[in-house]
Amino acid sequence: MRRSSEQQRRNEEPVTEKVPFLVVRKIRDAILDETFKPGDRLPEAELAELFEVSRSPVREALLALEKEGTVIVAPYKGAMVKPLSPDEALDIAELRLALISLAVRPAQRYLSPADFDLAYRLARQMTRSKSAKEHFEDNRRFWDIIFEKTRRPILWEIFRRLDDQSTRYNPLFLKVFPDPATRPRHREALIELCREGKIDEALRAFKKIYLEGTHLAIAHLQRIESARASVKTS
Repeated sequence: MRRSSEQQRRNEEPVTEKVPFLVVRKIRDAILDETFKPGDRLPEAELAELFEVSRSPVREALLALEKEGTVIVAPYKGAMVKPLSPDEALDIAELRLALISLAVRPAQRYLSPADFDLAYRLARQMTRSKSAKEHFEDNRRFWDIIFEKTRRPILWEIFRRLDDQSTRYNPLFLKVFPDPATRPRHREALIELCREGKIDEALRAFKKIYLEGTHLAIAHLQRIESARASVKTS
């Protein structure tokens, strides 16, 4: 009897524990579809009503998002989506690049032909995608394929956290590159060259294209900041 009650408790606990994480996912989805934009307030009561949950899991979700750098929670002011920043965008890009550089060589040895095919298909889908949410999800699947094969779980965990933090930059990417024909194809280049075993060449090509796209996005953010500063001073 005791074993049965313990099993029931274990079965019930994950349901409760998952609620804040479900709220985190819903907030991320709302950021990706721009229901919530950088700088928008996130009142607990309104979120609880919107997601049909109590305020407690909303509060937990907001604290988790604050910890990862997606949300700012200020005393007496509540939570808001963290504004985009050129400096932060560059930091995230450079850290992602460093982690990718560490992952590609060990991963390449264990990637199967099916892994290469799926990763390349996802890279092509991202090039054509018009949805920030789809782009984010395909990007997550793409890098999960690579980082899983590194057999270095800590590296994968750190990359995922950084990937979560960059969620709110995904809509910006589609604004900077609205035409699929102009989008950076760094993932495709990485997979094509890695499939041929040309690791150093793959990393060089990836870095060049990736940083070119990053600098265009940062320049776009800087123009927005300059325009806002001009409005304030006029």
